[in-house]
Amino acid sequence: MTEIPATMTGAYLPGNGTVAYKEYDIPQPGPGEVLIRTKASTICGSDIRCIYCEHVGKGPEGYQPETIAGHEPCGEIVQCGPGMRRFGKGDRVIVYHISGCGMCNDCRRGYMISCTSDEYRKAYGWQRNGGMAPYLLAEEKDLVALPDALSYTDGAQVGCGFGTVYEGLEKIGISGNDAVLITGLGPVGLAAAMLCRALGASKIIGIEAVPDRIENAKTLVLRKDSGIKLFDAVLPAGPDNVAEVHALTGGMGCERVVECSAHPAARLTAVQAARKWGKIVLIGEGGLMSPDFAPSRDMIHDQKTLFGSWVTNIWRMEELVERLVRWNIHPSDLITHRFSLEKAPEAYELMHSGRCGKVAICFDGEV
Repeated sequence: MTEIPATMTGAYLPGNGTVAYKEYDIPQPGPGEVLIRTKASTICGSDIRCIYCEHVGKGPEGYQPETIAGHEPCGEIVQCGPGMRRFGKGDRVIVYHISGCGMCNDCRRGYMISCTSDEYRKAYGWQRNGGMAPYLLAEEKDLVALPDALSYTDGAQVGCGFGTVYEGLEKIGISGNDAVLITGLGPVGLAAAMLCRALGASKIIGIEAVPDRIENAKTLVLRKDSGIKLFDAVLPAGPDNVAEVHALTGGMGCERVVECSAHPAARLTAVQAARKWGKIVLIGEGGLMSPDFAPSRDMIHDQKTLFGSWVTNIWRMEELVERLVRWNIHPSDLITHRFSLEKAPEAYELMHSGRCGKVAICFDGEV
């Protein structure tokens, strides 16, 4: 094992559309803590929305200046503090990206994302140092074991993107009975398609505004060499989308809808293109509902159900990891670009442009 140095270079986000670097001390783990050698840290859309361009987040999304960025880290434990109960040196782990107090009702449910403690709730990459550095200090209670069958770039996406989608899909339920509409085909929408296909959805329709993302979505398959496409149809975003979805579903609409774009027009399409008695989940963050949304016309009279879903809980992350192995699918297949830490400015700029799938910062053999 390589000797652990005293300092490291980490990347943080000043809030002006750039990436900056700084030397940080490598911390020693205390009781119940581990030092992780970072192997992969993927970039989330919320990093762009709330930190990269401008520090607009408040409360749980309030970024602390010069905090090492990256809330989707995955790596190997290289040092342990005293009092460890489950994990040890050499274990491959995913980090649940919020460290909560562990005592409030939400934490006891496993939803540290909703921890109510102002003092103890701290998100990796937001209020405590994250994965855009060679080493990361984490609490043992925030870890999920990464099976050997999954790569570190697989695991990094489970921590936020795939976990968030899985939570939403569990709320609405997906089966072979369902035609599914997904609005917004960035990394979250692509994750939704992969999981819906694995869960047996009979038809998957995607809607996207960015031409590069449309073309990318059309090429994706459930697993390499399977020939099973993620999407049965991919539509350019436009005013005729509801009619187009109805035409593709025998005039009925989709039983299940996953809204990942946060765009007001897409949210209206998501509701209106749902079948009578259908279920819709809103996952994309930010934005508003369309002013043309009419609850009686668009939902009440057709007995539709609308869910909101924010991230996931830690036990469901563990369940998802197990199922990814069982289904033999790999989140890393959705990564279109990999960069070393030294090229993080290019990675964030590309993610901001939207002309990509998932973007990853990788270390060691994951590049």
